Amino acid sequence: MVSQEPHGDTESKKRREVMLRVAEARERGTTANRGVVRISKYVMSLLGIGKGDIVEIIGKKRTVARVMPSHIDDNKEIIRMDGVLRRNAGVTIGEYVIVRKARANPALLVKLAPASPDISAESIDPSFINYIRKKLNRHPLLEGNIVVVPALNEPLHFVVLQTKPAGIVYVTLDTQIQILEKPIDYERIPHVTYDDIGGMKEVIERIRELVELPLRYPELFKRLGIEPPKGILLIGPPGVGKTLLAKA
Repeated sequence: MVSQEPHGDTESKKRREVMLRVAEARERGTTANRGVVRISKYVMSLLGIGKGDIVEIIGKKRTVARVMPSHIDDNKEIIRMDGVLRRNAGVTIGEYVIVRKARANPALLVKLAPASPDISAESIDPSFINYIRKKLNRHPLLEGNIVVVPALNEPLHFVVLQTKPAGIVYVTLDTQIQILEKPIDYERIPHVTYDDIGGMKEVIERIRELVELPLRYPELFKRLGIEPPKGILLIGPPGVGKTLLAKA
């Protein structure tokens, strides 16, 4: 369903928006944790957006992403978001978000706070900052959001503290990047999501049934007189992904 919402200085300025159901990201690799969402070409045409355009996503919180067409959800009103974007929007799989085309400006300045324990003050030198700038080139940002930068060992997580200008921006090769030496509370940032786990679709779906449903809909279990599980036990030989599943 498409609605109209006033925007700008006068109510005569309108922009289209849609409400979409959140689904897990299927594509991994080049688009994983890169600030990319996928929606159907049909919904893209409703919004008047094209491949690579920036969209604003509103759940319990706000985030931004570049949009790519989904080749598996033609005409379906869903949006595929990775775990980082879902956290930024404050939503989980199955919930709904408002999506609309964003008005983004090139960022003159971006201040980031590290949320990865392996980023030390000594490592924040001009070459490191230049690396971050190149990896974030064209990446849409919004204050308060988490942004992930790919690295050799494991992705580096940052929190966007400030942007100039304020509001929705995107990084360019001319953007001034400032990185705080003191990291924020790392434990509060989820570094592993279901999107990072491949080849365990049936196991993940079963875990969601056992864990997420009782947490999200406790009244349903009470109404049916079902005792929700108080925990789960993961059994298997070393190396099959038990620890990674628990972290996710």
